[in-house]
Amino acid sequence: MLIWFLIALVVLGLAWIRLAPSDPARWHRAPQVTADRDMRGGVLRRVETGADGLARFDAIARLAPRTRVLAGSVTEGMVTYVTRTRVFGFPDYTTARQQGDLLLIHARNRFGRSDLGVNRARVEQWLAALR
Repeated sequence: MLIWFLIALVVLGLAWIRLAPSDPARWHRAPQVTADRDMRGGVLRRVETGADGLARFDAIARLAPRTRVLAGSVTEGMVTYVTRTRVFGFPDYTTARQQGDLLLIHARNRFGRSDLGVNRARVEQWLAALR
């Protein structure tokens, strides 16, 4: 009986992770980036891209698998994306904001303490395509 209870808890936990709603008021916030920084659960980047950086970044992000726009737009000057992991559907949030010729990026995980470098790798891949 205990085994079935534990299995049910795991299934419910995974269902919550996959189906949990993403509140734009919580995740769509302007990145505060003064310098590049790697963190356990995400990354901050400050990149000179020119005035069209966000538009180009947006086109790249929209092509990424399992990625959708949560809030914002290029015309607003800031966009937040949700990218879900393939197997368990863990959501990661990436916010990009145009500030003059700079593109400010904050990518972070929602669940857990560490993202095992996934957000850093994703942002670096998107920035490599941008260049």
